[in-house]
Formats: sequence, C-alpha cells, structure tokens
Amino acid sequence: MNLAVRDTALREIMDDPHCDPERLDATLRRFGAVNRLVSGWGHVYRRRLRPHLAALGRPARVLDLGSGGGDVVARLAALAHRDGLRVEWLGADPDPRALAAAERLATANVRFRCADSATLLAEGETFDAVVSNHVLHHLTHDELQRFTAESLALSTGPVLHGDIARDRVAYGLYAVGITPLAPGTFLRTDGLRSIRRSYRADELQRALDGHGGPGDGDRAGWHVENHPPFRLLAHATGHA
Repeated sequence: MNLAVRDTALREIMDDPHCDPERLDATLRRFGAVNRLVSGWGHVYRRRLRPHLAALGRPARVLDLGSGGGDVVARLAALAHRDGLRVEWLGADPDPRALAAAERLATANVRFRCADSATLLAEGETFDAVVSNHVLHHLTHDELQRFTAESLALSTGPVLHGDIARDRVAYGLYAVGITPLAPGTFLRTDGLRSIRRSYRADELQRALDGHGGPGDGDRAGWHVENHPPFRLLAHATGHA
C-alpha cells in the first residue's frame, strides 16, 4: 500500500447518498466506540477547550461542524458537565441521515441540526468555540478553504479541527483493530480509505496556508500539530 501521497480519488462508501441505510446507521452508531479510542478529543478538551470555556465566566455555546452521529459533541458535553461548566452544544451536519442517528444523543444542552456552516453564517449565528472531527480529509481544496474560513467566521474563540494523520503504522493497526466492530458497517473499508485520503501535518499546513504561500491560511493563523495516536489538530482563533 502506497501511502506516500494522498489518494484523493478514493470515495468513502458512507458519502454515497445511495449507500445501504442500515449499514450506514450502524456505522454512525459505532463511531462512538471508535472515536473514544482514537480521536484524542479528551486531550484536546483538557488542553485547549476547557481552559477557554472556564475563563469565560458565563454560559458558553460550542458548535461541532459535520457532527455525524453526534458522539464527539456528546462526549465533550459530558466532560464539560463533569467539570461544572455551563455550555450549550450544537452539532450541525448537512446530511439528514447523520441527523437521524445523532438525535438519539440529544439532551437538554446538546441539540442537533441539519445544517452546514454557510447556513449558520447566513442566520447570524456565533459561538464561543467551533470544533470538527474527521471532516477535513473529505473535502476538496476549495471546500477545505470555504469550510475553514466559515468555521473562523462562526467562532469568537478557538477553532479546532481534528483529523487522521496518514501513516503506514496507523493503517496496519486500524486494519486489524477495527475487525471486532466492523461487521454490518462500513467501518473497515471507509476507515482505511480515510487514512489513505488524509493529510500529513506539513501537507495540511500547506493546504491551509494556500500551498505554502502568503495566502488566506497565513492571515488566518492556522497551526497544524501532530498529537497521538496518529492524529492531526488544526487550530486557530476565530474572528466572529
């Protein structure tokens, strides 16, 4: 398997609007277990999100863009509640199939909408922080520029986009480790395709910087860092 370059020609099965709905629903529901093991959001919450929310000294609003099955925003909400933080959480995803899976996790302070970043901007929405998980590798270059620019325009504070780091070891470990959770889902096929589509840190930094030149990414102040296990975090400060 050649992982030297991104395989942008690959398409994940779950991105097909005509894929098997039962397998898609099972995939979205099992993401909770997968993300808890590999997404690294506990670390990001403790290091970057919790300090910001605690310093506000008032109730906060946080947006998860491309929230999928809703497990990441639900987990962050549980961590914040444990820490005594008052936060309203919104998971937004333009795919109604994702919304149907996510709504089972809705609570008094966690809600979900079928919407994208452009819709929220048009409505005049703003948030104290914006996050996303496993969204960036799905996007074309132009989509990446729009998505990240709109996420900055929606946030008055940190913008945190977590994604997979393309890595041969990660590919091998995932291929074996996902096996118990994979039956009846797209987890194995799509997960391996995701790794092949994903960035390395320097690649994502260049993409956000406009291919390394003095582009919009430079002005936006994006920083991309590696953090374990096999993860990337692109972070900047919003300007809503």
